[in-house]
Amino acid sequence: SDCALPITADARRARADWLAAGGQCLPLDASAGPADVVVDALFGIGLTRALEGSAAAAVAAINASGCPVLALDVPSGLNADTGHPTGPVVQASATMTFIIDKCGLHTGAAADCCGEIVVAGLDLPAQLADGEPPAAERLDRDLLARALPPRRRTAHKGDFGHVLLIAGDDGYGGAARLAAEAAARGGAGLTSLLTRPANVQPVLSARPEIMVRAAAAPAETDKPARPDVLVIGPGLGQRPWGRQWLDWALQQDHPLVLDADALNLLAAEPRQLPSGSVITPHPGEAGRLLGCSTAEINADRYRAAAALAERWDCVAVLKGAGSLIAAAGHTKRVCPYGNPGMASGGSGDVLAGLIGALLAQGLPPFEAASVGALAHALAGDAAAAEGQRGMLASDLLAQLRPTLNPSC
Repeated sequence: SDCALPITADARRARADWLAAGGQCLPLDASAGPADVVVDALFGIGLTRALEGSAAAAVAAINASGCPVLALDVPSGLNADTGHPTGPVVQASATMTFIIDKCGLHTGAAADCCGEIVVAGLDLPAQLADGEPPAAERLDRDLLARALPPRRRTAHKGDFGHVLLIAGDDGYGGAARLAAEAAARGGAGLTSLLTRPANVQPVLSARPEIMVRAAAAPAETDKPARPDVLVIGPGLGQRPWGRQWLDWALQQDHPLVLDADALNLLAAEPRQLPSGSVITPHPGEAGRLLGCSTAEINADRYRAAAALAERWDCVAVLKGAGSLIAAAGHTKRVCPYGNPGMASGGSGDVLAGLIGALLAQGLPPFEAASVGALAHALAGDAAAAEGQRGMLASDLLAQLRPTLNPSC
């Protein structure tokens, strides 16, 4: 078929070399018989359209072969910039990408297409990339050691900040407990929680280190003095109680970490966020914050993360497979860790509390969000050692301490 004929000079030269070495070139719709491995080199990084016709049929045949599949540069059918397939896409067992990493391989639907990712530099000099800033940086566990050095022996709890969480409307006390314990496990010197009266005793019984107060309306509640960071949203609800507390939080001059219903309330009634704030939406919440659909968010997660940061003048953590961190003046970051076991209720509450703790300890907002997303994902991977199915968000809490102390 025509699709099997090379178009570019490089491709024609490669075909000639292949034939000279004794290889065969068959039409895409021909059967090559049994094979031990399939090498996918149909399309590369320039593809932005959906595959159709014989190319789509070839992708279907590759996926139905039952063989291990090695994709070269990018699985055919996947957009190397966004990680989004617009049609049929090769399901690779491994992907060998050349010269530099491709940001689209690490987020969104790419997680199901690429398998193990290997970067082959081809022994080209690093200077070739000089002057070309990367579209995104991949987070590495070495960031933990750089951002979280050993503590001074003379340190005291005041050195590590005070996190105040406003969370847990009636029926959602678990979210408050998860977020508050994550803040404490994240290294905050002091952790306070304002929550509905019914949640006070359960949280205190589980974690007496957390200072818990019953919260009515803001004007009627005795609030902790001098918090460094406010975390609001986990289990907040969208009823009057949650709305009143979000109104109060937005009037404070502390950095905020906003998650869950705080984001939904903000989308319904947009207001300016305090300087240094962090938002942690999943794709559905991100769509509401940007006035678009979840599908539009997932079609280009990098663009969506940048748009969130610009629209709300904050650091944005767009959650999902390959979570993204974006902020004005910073190169976007992608987290290649994490697993499907973390896709359960409460996981985002843990992340919000953790980022709040890192902010309270003095990390700049973009760094706190990056370290938080990384540590959260690595804790999830450690918890998945016993299997992903049946993992609970609370399983991550026990893994935060070893994750955040890499030198131990």
